[in-house]
Amino acid sequence: MRTTRNSERLFKLARRRLPGGVDSPVRAFMAVGSIPRFIVKGKGSKIWDADGNSYIDYVGSWGPLILGHADQRVVRALLAAVRNGTSFGAATELETRLAGMISAAMPSMQMVRFVSSGTEAAMSAIRLARAFTGRDRIIKFSGCYHGHSDSLLVSGGSGMATLGIPDSPGVTSTTARDTLVAGYNDLKTVRRLFAKYPDSIAAVIIEPIAANMGLVHPAKGFLRGLHRLVKEHGAVLIFDEVITGFRVDYGGAQALYKIRPDLTCLGKIIGGGLPVGAYGGRRDIMQMVAPSGKVYQAGTLSGNPIAMTAGITTLAILKKTPVYDLLRQKGTMLQEGLAAAACDACLPLSIACEGSLLTVFFGSESVTDYASSRGCDTSIFARFFRGMLEEGIYWPPSQFEAAFLSLAHSQRDIDATLRAARKVFKQI
Repeated sequence: MRTTRNSERLFKLARRRLPGGVDSPVRAFMAVGSIPRFIVKGKGSKIWDADGNSYIDYVGSWGPLILGHADQRVVRALLAAVRNGTSFGAATELETRLAGMISAAMPSMQMVRFVSSGTEAAMSAIRLARAFTGRDRIIKFSGCYHGHSDSLLVSGGSGMATLGIPDSPGVTSTTARDTLVAGYNDLKTVRRLFAKYPDSIAAVIIEPIAANMGLVHPAKGFLRGLHRLVKEHGAVLIFDEVITGFRVDYGGAQALYKIRPDLTCLGKIIGGGLPVGAYGGRRDIMQMVAPSGKVYQAGTLSGNPIAMTAGITTLAILKKTPVYDLLRQKGTMLQEGLAAAACDACLPLSIACEGSLLTVFFGSESVTDYASSRGCDTSIFARFFRGMLEEGIYWPPSQFEAAFLSLAHSQRDIDATLRAARKVFKQI
């Protein structure tokens, strides 16, 4: 048994000062019946906790560390940037450079506004869509998570699904009333909502590849049909690519599916692991943002030079290297190996994989939407998680989150992960 004495001590101290002892709910390990490991170091594919235990990490700060922990190219760039100062609250050329890289990768993002988180990006994009259309209502999809702003905490996935919180107290009924919920992969519900509210829907926001109810692919024709519906009704289509942007492809999910949304939300990788977000899209919409237009949004740390430096360095590496084919190969090896191990153990599960994103769903049914995701056996997942943790594999502590591979994960790491899974599956 691995010792957790120091993590237990630190967690006890943390609960005196932090709600639940953490600063983001999923970190508390409540859903998997364990206590959080307090991490002190990361390098490559591995992390170390306060008790000296090492783990092969499949969380990767929930996605941004596509190069692995403490990539030396990023670290060198950050050290050089820090010497010039950490924050100015003023314009820098770095913002323009990173915005140009993003626009080149995602042509739909003709103009970009940097913010400090994915939540802020989604919140701002929706405000902008409402101003552009002169309408109030939005459509989101059950199980898709777009951050914790009030109007989006309705049928959210991610930590809300993990903790079984259907909606958050503190969100007013007036705010919730303007948020309409459709079924993921269900165009009929979207059509019905547009028919019921033909002139009042400002935007449809969606994760083009859902990753907050576990990884769920869009059904064939779903995104294209959604795009047509939104255009027909004069609304704005918002792709939330906070997770998928620069992760599933250099051009994001919109490049994979060849769809140009009106607005896109980004985060994670564009900061190379530092806090950052962005929203952007059509020039005629984005020019409504202050100071060009009247839609107000501001942030002292938006475009922070340290985050911009990490993002520029990371995207430059991703563009120059045949990254995505390599990540897909690693993802496929992990997916096929886990499926074979489960088959040998007669354990029913389905595995969703898109490049370097992967979710293991415990249950015999394939997962296509939030309802089928919620039907998975979370008690078996908790046993799987605890078993893998004991074997030195740090898997996401929630059935409803995706695992992340990085360029730093080696064949040896994948082999070790599959050996651990075979052992754990036989014990479940």
